[in-house]
Amino acid sequence: MNPADARRLKDGDLETREENLRLLLVRAADGDTSAKEALCALVRDYSDYHRSLYSRALNRAAVFGDDTLKAPLLASLADTRYNCQAWAAMGCAALGFRDAVPGLVAMLDHPQEMAREQAVIALGVLGDESVVPALTPVLRDSIAGMRERAAEALGMIGGDAALAALWDELENRRYYRIGYIASALAEFAPDIIPRLCEAADSDDPDQRYWTAVALGSTGDDRAVPTLERLMATDQGSTVFDGMVSVAAKKGLRTLRRIQAAIAARES
Repeated sequence: MNPADARRLKDGDLETREENLRLLLVRAADGDTSAKEALCALVRDYSDYHRSLYSRALNRAAVFGDDTLKAPLLASLADTRYNCQAWAAMGCAALGFRDAVPGLVAMLDHPQEMAREQAVIALGVLGDESVVPALTPVLRDSIAGMRERAAEALGMIGGDAALAALWDELENRRYYRIGYIASALAEFAPDIIPRLCEAADSDDPDQRYWTAVALGSTGDDRAVPTLERLMATDQGSTVFDGMVSVAAKKGLRTLRRIQAAIAARES
């Protein structure tokens, strides 16, 4: 490592150091070895650097990080004094450090919303079915963003337990607007489609509404007949005055957009 690169993160006022960090990240993205080593040193010796530099660097951890950062990131994940646990969670997720899972589960009780949110996001990337019991209560969090992140994480993890938690929220809604649940359920396609089509016959118009949203989000042709039927015949309305037929119409448009995007990528 060029000693000058290391000094650039310690010398001068904070604004200058932040600009030097930005330049090091640019160089690292271009493959500059010295820049990567300087950034890794920042993460390894994090307590010697300003928190602003640490957090900004870990926003781009994938650009420079390697396995040598596992131990310092796990240490930072538990370091309440340095107070950068949210960014440590980001770094662990970006670099695939599954050893962070116990610490991330512990962070679900963190007093800071951002730390809890990043713990949920990282668990979606690093966790497996063993973390589903810890994530499930977050679907009932009073903060909408936390509920959404938990649903996304469960959709990424997959498996029977995650599906059961999400389906329970579809059937026993604690909140009126649960588009995030519908989107997460769509991640279980194609296996989920028959079950969603059955739910489209529910006596509950709210459940039919969100089922239509989920079916559209699958991007699967097998959802089309049910969506077309709901669009043509279902005049049910939700507790927030949403029309099931409108949700089905939008679901069909979403389905076609997904299919078009897939076709464009494949071509």
